[in-house]
Amino acid sequence: MLVDALGCHGGDTPRHKTSAFLLDGRLALDAGALASMLTIEQQCALEAVVVSHAHLDHVRDLAGVLDNRVQSGAGLLRVYAPAETIAVLKAHFFNGLLWPDFTRIPSVDAPSLALLPLAWEQPESLLDGAFTVTAVPVTHTIDCAGFVVAAGLPGGGGAALGYTGDTGPTDRFWEVLDATPNVRLLLAEVSLPESQGHLARLSGHHTPTTLANDLAKLRVHSRVDTLIYHIKPVFEAETHREIARVLPSNVHIPKLGDRFRL
Repeated sequence: MLVDALGCHGGDTPRHKTSAFLLDGRLALDAGALASMLTIEQQCALEAVVVSHAHLDHVRDLAGVLDNRVQSGAGLLRVYAPAETIAVLKAHFFNGLLWPDFTRIPSVDAPSLALLPLAWEQPESLLDGAFTVTAVPVTHTIDCAGFVVAAGLPGGGGAALGYTGDTGPTDRFWEVLDATPNVRLLLAEVSLPESQGHLARLSGHHTPTTLANDLAKLRVHSRVDTLIYHIKPVFEAETHREIARVLPSNVHIPKLGDRFRL
């Protein structure tokens, strides 16, 4: 499985892009930077997006991707998320007001978007068995999922990764990840340094210190390589220093465009 870091920050500047990771060029985890980091050809090759929650920095590039795909005749894009997130996307995003309802464009019979619910903690086979995705509730300010993604069919033992979504201290995600065989990579959010701990707690995010405490909940996969994403640009330098000080040596900070092979 190839993992491309398209967006790995918690805010936007010319050097920072919000959350989006691409798996094998086919499946995206969140959509904060799909349109801004992929060519039109790559956008049209995308087959599905798994969305952790409805906050704008995780969904906004669905707008541009769908617009480009319709104009290119690319066909159906499947967007998967827990039912709570699907409901928000229908009511507040693809509602014909904020953005066109692409579940009815070009036509009801041949739409360009399918919004498909994921059941909590039920492994779901996607893209004809290429991936298995399990949505696990995490602790944020709105309904939010972390994901465990494995190559191949459920129970097949393919290489797997964990993606925390936006979360502060949580429990169930780490239990599910530890119970997953062949985990090769963890994508874990850290947004703010400990000096901004009050803001992190209010907004449902990690500091390096609180992530260190959560990583200690892992037993089987305690040494899995971990990539940190969602750092706020304003506090980037301070957060980088704190990560180096309090998190273990298997934790790394990716750059835009980095590629990882599981």
